[in-house]
Amino acid sequence: MASSTAAQRPARVHRARVTGKDRLAAYGFLSPAILSLSVLSLVPMVFAIYIAFTNFDANHFLSYQWVGLQNFIALFNPNDPLFSVFIPTLEWTFMFAVGATVVNYLVGLFLAVVLNNRHMRESSIYRSLLIIPWAVPALISILAWQGLLNQDYGQINGFLHLFGIPAVNWLGQPFWARISILMVNLWAGFPFMMTVSLGALQAVPAELHEAAAIDGASKPQAFRFITLPEIWKLSLPLLIPSFAFNFNNFNAVYLLTGGGPPRPTNEFVGYTDILASAAYKMTLTFNLYNWAAAISVILFIIVGTLSWFNMRYTHAFEEADT
Repeated sequence: MASSTAAQRPARVHRARVTGKDRLAAYGFLSPAILSLSVLSLVPMVFAIYIAFTNFDANHFLSYQWVGLQNFIALFNPNDPLFSVFIPTLEWTFMFAVGATVVNYLVGLFLAVVLNNRHMRESSIYRSLLIIPWAVPALISILAWQGLLNQDYGQINGFLHLFGIPAVNWLGQPFWARISILMVNLWAGFPFMMTVSLGALQAVPAELHEAAAIDGASKPQAFRFITLPEIWKLSLPLLIPSFAFNFNNFNAVYLLTGGGPPRPTNEFVGYTDILASAAYKMTLTFNLYNWAAAISVILFIIVGTLSWFNMRYTHAFEEADT
């Protein structure tokens, strides 16, 4: 018995040494990615947080000073010009993120329920066609929609003209510009929600619907009390990241309207600017780096809080007990 234990000791030591070498090798393979992440992401992020507490702008490029929380106080001070930039933009950012997420999810869920009909023979064809907007790069789709929504020569106004409807200034009026952004974002986002909902529908046990039918429940009742709760549990961990993505969806806003039309109350942001595009304009257009950094820090806090909420309360990244 003692001899067998002694014979096993070298093997254990050998395995421990191999594990240590494997760990060093793993860090060696990961070191380029870690270095790239540090240089390209962490360093700019730390620098942005630093200049958010200074007066770093075009007039103080080399002689900037530490101002503490002055930039953040100005964001919520009604007497400061930055207030008229931040608060209206923050309100529209929340409206856009909530509206885009809810509309995309409802449309995707509706299409998923329709395509999940086992008696529809051509459902696979419809699924392939409806997934095309997701396959096309968002940049190309948004630029194509920009031409379609043009007031003078856009095909959408041309189609409305066939029914005697006057041309709509889709990108020049505040209300229609916001509707246009939600509409284009719906075109690009509903295939993802449809795919998520289709997967969730496939995971609903068929026995539950059979038991509900035996108990005399109608199809709307079975959908409300069985299908919808099951889909909600599976799709919630993906809805929160979708909201965070739309909250920071720079391309959908800047490529379609450029943040316009302009607001008469300030020259810095337009009616469709979100926080991400506002920070972009503060940096490259107006050289107000301290304002842009302060807005970016607030944006980072909001998105980070949403991410923490997603991981903490939806248990999306926890291992299931076996």
